Amino acid sequence: MTLRYFEVDVPIHSTATPGLHGVHVFTGRADNETTAVQAAHEAYDAARAARESGREIPHGQPDGWGARGYRPGWELDWPAAKAAPWKSPHSWTNSSASSFDL
Repeated sequence: MTLRYFEVDVPIHSTATPGLHGVHVFTGRADNETTAVQAAHEAYDAARAARESGREIPHGQPDGWGARGYRPGWELDWPAAKAAPWKSPHSWTNSSASSFDL
């Protein structure tokens, strides 16, 4: 089975600065939205555990899921996470223009 590439957007907020918020984005391969969120959560948990124990954050997994860093003081709202098949923002199919000038 070929796995599709997904994007998981997870709302985040700062525990140190109330009102400061954003979105943490994860990408990787999964068979559906539910397993994509689970894989993203596992990648985050692995990054957090590694950082808190002084180890290097694992990345470069074969399925693409991983974290490039961990920021203490930020909490992720996993119940509000949204997953969808990933689309490149640079793809020709994402253009709103009906024609292109070359």
